[in-house]
Amino acid sequence: MQEIKIGKIYRHYKGNLYKVIDFAKHSETVEDMIVYKSLKTGDTWVRPAYMWNEIVDNKGTLRFTEVIE
Repeated sequence: MQEIKIGKIYRHYKGNLYKVIDFAKHSETVEDMIVYKSLKTGDTWVRPAYMWNEIVDNKGTLRFTEVIE
């Protein structure tokens, strides 16, 4: 499992790029969340941390992969 790093750029398996802004907690469940921003639209998103490294198909594709510069 890849480490999720604040300030790093990740490619979503559908192709778009996102920058991890911060970690957060869900106010009701205290679930760990990832706060990230679309480099294309500037929209800010939140996703449960457990989903970040999920495998999305039978080929082993991760939902997000760090872009190594």
